[in-house]
Amino acid sequence: MRGPQEAGLQEADIRKRTAGDGPRETDRGKRTAGSGPREAGPGSKEWQGAYAGGLNPVGVDRRKGPVVVRIVLVQGDITAEAADAVVNAANSSLLGGGGVDGAIHRKGGPEILAACQDLRRSHYGKGLPTGRAVATTAGRLPARHVIHTVGPVWSRDEDRSELLASCYRESLRVADELGDRTVAFPAISTGVYGWPMDDGARIAVETVRAARTEVEEVRFVLFDASAYAAFEAAVGDAAR
Repeated sequence: MRGPQEAGLQEADIRKRTAGDGPRETDRGKRTAGSGPREAGPGSKEWQGAYAGGLNPVGVDRRKGPVVVRIVLVQGDITAEAADAVVNAANSSLLGGGGVDGAIHRKGGPEILAACQDLRRSHYGKGLPTGRAVATTAGRLPARHVIHTVGPVWSRDEDRSELLASCYRESLRVADELGDRTVAFPAISTGVYGWPMDDGARIAVETVRAARTEVEEVRFVLFDASAYAAFEAAVGDAAR
């Protein structure tokens, strides 16, 4: 395994670590999953209060100054990540599936499925739309919340890049409303949905770096070496 690498970006600190290194724990007051779905949007009071006034792309805490998003690449199992929030590459049903979605439901236990079923009954009778995000309990995962987002299926005939970028932006908005400061993402849509890994990595890194958020650390948790290499290249390109 290669050692840590500092990329020296102006707006992001890029580090590599292996899964299981044990990120720092935080002790902030969090909204519980039982207090209702947290689908973030520009109309919310939290959004208006935090982002009114045209803040810079890395976000600003008016009491503390600029918030720098640190990007970390991890090759490993996202269900083992101890973070404030873990992002699930869900399908629109919110009821589990294959890949990351299935792994999160299996490892997190029935509490996650029960919360998703409640969302379907109360707010998302037709399912969660592509590009949107909503949070539930993390169940038995070593996280506080799971943020579910529905990625687009890749198409040769239609540019759906904005929908993929929206998955990352909306997930960070939900994290902001929950007060979460560390967020672990998979490579959304690059599995069975067929998005080319290199392009998926580029969209993910560029979107996170440009996001207006108070999240302090974003981890991209990649399943294998080829996915890791694609994200490492995207980070390098972003540094130029």
